[in-house]
Amino acid sequence: MQTVSALDPLRRALKALREPGGTRVALVPTMGALHEGHLTLVREARARAEVVAVSIFVNPLQFGANEDLDAYPRVVDRDTRLLEAEGVDLLWAPSVSAMYPQGFATTIRVAGVSEGLCGGARPGHFDGVATVVAKLFNQVQPDMAFFGEKDWQQLAVIRRMAHDLDLLRPHVTQIHGVPIVREADGLAMSSRNAYLTADERARAAALPAAMQAASARIEQGEPVPAALADLTTALHRAGFASVDYAELRDAASLAPLDARIAAPMRLLVAARIGRTRLIDNRAVAF
Repeated sequence: MQTVSALDPLRRALKALREPGGTRVALVPTMGALHEGHLTLVREARARAEVVAVSIFVNPLQFGANEDLDAYPRVVDRDTRLLEAEGVDLLWAPSVSAMYPQGFATTIRVAGVSEGLCGGARPGHFDGVATVVAKLFNQVQPDMAFFGEKDWQQLAVIRRMAHDLDLLRPHVTQIHGVPIVREADGLAMSSRNAYLTADERARAAALPAAMQAASARIEQGEPVPAALADLTTALHRAGFASVDYAELRDAASLAPLDARIAAPMRLLVAARIGRTRLIDNRAVAF
């Protein structure tokens, strides 16, 4: 596996990997601290493309003033070993100065899908996501890119951004969402799970359980507000300090819903336990 941290070497490495013609390149963007969820993305990419590139970049633009940028886990040596074991061809690991050179003054804002949910709780977060992913798409120019569905709103923002900025052709023809990878008790895998104490980790399993119960009630025709209110109550009883949101949304547009519709829906939740903010979502059948 080649590891590069500057743009010119990246372009030279990609040019060599694409020869001979017809070679497909898949990109898996990450912020490192890799877990089985990330590695599942890598395996999906390997199944669909001849060349797999992974980026590791802890993006300061998507962290707010009081968020965990400095504390975010950085374990590049461990991540490198994991990626080598998966047969990754190229690791793109730029520094902050390489990604955002002195004088950098451009950000991308995606209206609509970035509003509310995590966009409401974390102002500017999705501007940072859209900006860095647009840069990654331009830097790597992959034929396809892979993102986890755990952050459903992020995936919607990226798809909207790529469509609106004409990034889908001639590259990034396909943006693949990969289903959430969960622990045995249902908790969605996340780098932030490492922040949980043993007690908090045990209590955190209430999140997927409460979501499953709420989605089942909605699917059975019970009123949406009542199901969501009971979900919130269940999380407080389990020891969650607060619930940032628990909402039913149109799966494609992310329009808020207060009743079932005859189209794919998504239940999305963000809640805090201890000092950790967990997010999760699940499909709701119609």
